[in-house]
Amino acid sequence: MSDPTSDPLDVVVIGSGPGGYVAAIRAAQLGLRVACVEKAELGGICLNWGCIPTKTLLKSAEVLELFHRAKEFGLAVDNPRADFPAVIQRSRDVAQKISKGVAFLLRKNQIEHVAGTARLLPRAGTWRPHQVEVALAAGGTRTLATRHVLLATGARARALPGMTLDGERLIEYRKAMTLPAQPASLIVIGAGAIGVEFASFYRTLGTEVTIVEYLPRLVPNEDAEISKELGKAFEKKGVKLYLGHKVTEARNAGDRATVTIEPAAGGAPRTLEADVMLCAVGIAPNTEGLGLDAHGVALDRGFIQVDDRLACGDGLWAIGDVIGRGLAHTASAEGVYVAEQIAGHPTRPVDYTAIPACTYCHPEIASVGLTEDKAKAAGIPIKVGRFPFRPLGKTMAASEYPGFVKTLWHAETGALVGAHMIGPAVTDLIAELTLAKTTEVNVESLVFTVHAHPTFAEAVKEASEDALGHAIHL
Repeated sequence: MSDPTSDPLDVVVIGSGPGGYVAAIRAAQLGLRVACVEKAELGGICLNWGCIPTKTLLKSAEVLELFHRAKEFGLAVDNPRADFPAVIQRSRDVAQKISKGVAFLLRKNQIEHVAGTARLLPRAGTWRPHQVEVALAAGGTRTLATRHVLLATGARARALPGMTLDGERLIEYRKAMTLPAQPASLIVIGAGAIGVEFASFYRTLGTEVTIVEYLPRLVPNEDAEISKELGKAFEKKGVKLYLGHKVTEARNAGDRATVTIEPAAGGAPRTLEADVMLCAVGIAPNTEGLGLDAHGVALDRGFIQVDDRLACGDGLWAIGDVIGRGLAHTASAEGVYVAEQIAGHPTRPVDYTAIPACTYCHPEIASVGLTEDKAKAAGIPIKVGRFPFRPLGKTMAASEYPGFVKTLWHAETGALVGAHMIGPAVTDLIAELTLAKTTEVNVESLVFTVHAHPTFAEAVKEASEDALGHAIHL
């Protein structure tokens, strides 16, 4: 029998999310022989249960809200309502379509898709290729020999200590996207991006929503002014907020979910009730059963530890949620970086200081770089500019929630330190300021760039002018 390791692949990618499949395609483009192992749907959590289907749900909510506001636009719409099962089905259909698109891209680039669950076998010696054993979804096993393994296995929702999610009354985000009926009331634990997006979706559909957050503000990773503005918007929508509160107990009470909370700083507990409780407090990495122990791969709280090159061993690499970085676009950039290193192609490391963050609740949130508090804590001299969307003609014409743009420019060099936005189309507008963060665009070159009128992008220019003390429309 011939040695199965005598003609190894160049790369086996474990996981087909936005990090894994992008890395596989870039490696194939550079002439490498690649296989991609996926135990579930192609596209991973992001395309099937995260980024894409949640934005589909939020778009349905946005359309419904516009119908309710039709009179503002001179339109007559009678009794608009959500067909909840149809909304959910549309989300699933979009996710399935995109998953099929990933399958097409893998075939187009001659990447073998191996459906199954992978684990690394112990290595006979550094001169030997790695062997990846796959428990095939169709039954049986298969061993792939490869010079490099890229671990892109992602992460899953986690619960608070002592909390058991039963998938009925106490749920996580996957179940929140496939509930058979719209709940009349919902408690959301956690006010990060996932929590506020689901709160926004369900509240717009008419569900009574309560958010419980341990820290004293919504979206605590964002600039404090953004958190304050989102709080005002959510309270206007009728979302109940318990900020600076911790959960001490959550249980399925049969026909209700009951959650006991108390102030984080100490105080009397209270019990909240709702049809469903959604836990959105973070993620746990998918590293179990990968065979990492035999390769000396270091873990920290379960997350794979990597060096500056994203390597975690000899011929072993890891990217994305499994290393604790988060964000689909970060994983994609990391995947390209690793693929180009393996191929010996000129490349550049991922600039983690210039990763945009987007939250797709209504109003939307987007940011890049440091918050004002972090910039001051680092001793960076800054000029801060702010501009509300409200005075813009585009905002008035669209009758959008106003919000604002906040820019932080280095007081001496004019380089962008950070940008923070809340309002219409900001998840698209952030691209301009992300480009400024990664290039030589400074505050003066941005304000002398002519922005089309009427557009929401004019707020970016005006906020930058405000930092220099001469915004025109303030």
